[in-house]
Amino acid sequence: MYAQALARRYPRVTVVPEDLYIDEGQVLTSGGVSSGLDLCLHLIRRDHGPRLANQQARLLVAAPHRTGGQAPFIDLPVRPEPSDSPALYDWALGNLHQPLTVDQLARRAGMSRRTLIRRFHTDTGLPPMRWLLDARLARARELLESGDLTVEAVVRHCGLGTPANFRTLFKAHVGVPPSVYRETFVG
Repeated sequence: MYAQALARRYPRVTVVPEDLYIDEGQVLTSGGVSSGLDLCLHLIRRDHGPRLANQQARLLVAAPHRTGGQAPFIDLPVRPEPSDSPALYDWALGNLHQPLTVDQLARRAGMSRRTLIRRFHTDTGLPPMRWLLDARLARARELLESGDLTVEAVVRHCGLGTPANFRTLFKAHVGVPPSVYRETFVG
């Protein structure tokens, strides 16, 4: 949740918000309470082997091993706070189903393309199109969690192209396919 703020506050640190934990040898970090358990089990596995790690996981009633590369299932901040352009972000979030371009966003904000790109970097730490992709994926996650819509309907609401494109993007950025994500939240 605070990955962007952490990256801004410590620009020399590489922040990887999509990883549950990171093991860099002497420096190990995790992204939250349950990912802290994943990191502890990883340490046990690394230092004492999988048998002891699996025994401890059973005692904790936890998965014995979730890879560090699985994205945590948290709500990612989409609209930056504070921002000088809240109306632009709100408009973009309300129009995710439309094909949006940097030029359209710049016109909407009443600024040049270069100024818009700088503004996005200042507000979000991301280029505009990456921010749009993250916003679309966040919306897709919300819709999948509701359990009511088909994948095709989710794609239409989020502007993520074809169902095949959506599945590829979702797995690449969230770490699991949309069907597994939905099953995790809807059952």
